[in-house]
Amino acid sequence: MPQKARPIQVLLVDDSPADVRLTREALGEGKIPSELSVVGDGVEALRYLRREGAYATVSRPDLVLLDLNLPRKSGREVLEEIKSDPDLRRIPVMVLTTSRLDEDLDAAYSLHANCYIRKPVNLDDFLDVVRSIEQFWFMIVTLPPS
Repeated sequence: MPQKARPIQVLLVDDSPADVRLTREALGEGKIPSELSVVGDGVEALRYLRREGAYATVSRPDLVLLDLNLPRKSGREVLEEIKSDPDLRRIPVMVLTTSRLDEDLDAAYSLHANCYIRKPVNLDDFLDVVRSIEQFWFMIVTLPPS
């Protein structure tokens, strides 16, 4: 009997309870098993990724979904720290944000974001985006080993 693949580990860094709920719902309906962990600010994101304190035993995420507009430490700062850290830089980081500013888009790619998606305002469109993320990142892309 073939061994079951482990669930894809996703870290969502977002302070919007509504967006967290919708992301959890969309991934929960997906075809690929995934485990979603959520932190609400940039400081906690880095603690999670570095497995500090309460996060000492968490699994390393296969993918980070990162909002740019975060309390305590911005998404830009988090992205910069992830991509400059030799232990973290291979984790794909997908910016998922409401920002429509070209400077945010340019900064995210300059800081080596793996992709940049603008969150749709419409509920159904948001769910479609998350499902597309699942389709692409979990079914098409080969993620690096943890």
